[in-house]
Amino acid sequence: MAPARTDEDGFDVSIKEVPVTGQRRPFIQTDDDQKLKHPGTARANEATSVEAPNGTQQDDWALQHRDQTVLQQHIAFFDTDSDGMIWPPDTFNGFHRLGYNLIFCILAVIIIHGNFSYPTVSGWLPDPFFRVYAENIHKDKHGSDSGTYDTEGRFVPQKFEDIFAKYAGGDKQGITLREVFNYMKGQRLVLDPFGWGGAFFEWMATWILLWPEDGRMKKEDIRRIYDGSLFYEIAARRSKQKQ
Repeated sequence: MAPARTDEDGFDVSIKEVPVTGQRRPFIQTDDDQKLKHPGTARANEATSVEAPNGTQQDDWALQHRDQTVLQQHIAFFDTDSDGMIWPPDTFNGFHRLGYNLIFCILAVIIIHGNFSYPTVSGWLPDPFFRVYAENIHKDKHGSDSGTYDTEGRFVPQKFEDIFAKYAGGDKQGITLREVFNYMKGQRLVLDPFGWGGAFFEWMATWILLWPEDGRMKKEDIRRIYDGSLFYEIAARRSKQKQ
């Protein structure tokens, strides 16, 4: 747990008069362990953490995707022809490749394209095919989330680390389903049913995808879902198992 007060800077991060500030202390690096530089500064194209201060290095992911924001990287798996447009069948096929069943794949198409297509179009008229456009994917950011993606689609390490600092137990290297529900409750904004629903769908999809045997989703796996690199690994693993 983070300290209640940072001695060097001399300010409090929690006060006993407001218990929730003590229950949800933010992520703070110790002075002698500054692995992650400027965690409050958004990274345009790297999903960084204390454990991965330079983003995903497997297969040169960070280098190969430096021309995309982290949010664009997150959806790139579904844009198989890299034309910048994700059609409903692309989403269905992507979820199917990741191992989701037929009902969930259909549900994902309805939720994603029914709600997230229009904000990404460049004009006023909705897309007749409910396509999602990667160039404007930052407009799909919803409320009641962690704030890890900012409104431009960048990745904010501080907000990612806060998920685990505030809500995860133990060594903060993973999070249980119960802790996820506490997180969603804690992050809710008033009068934001769209954001509540979006957060619920995203985290339930993450849980089903990872399906941790010990009941604890690994922090590193979640980070790699943010930048989308884990999708390719899981799809390749499943394809190999079918051979």
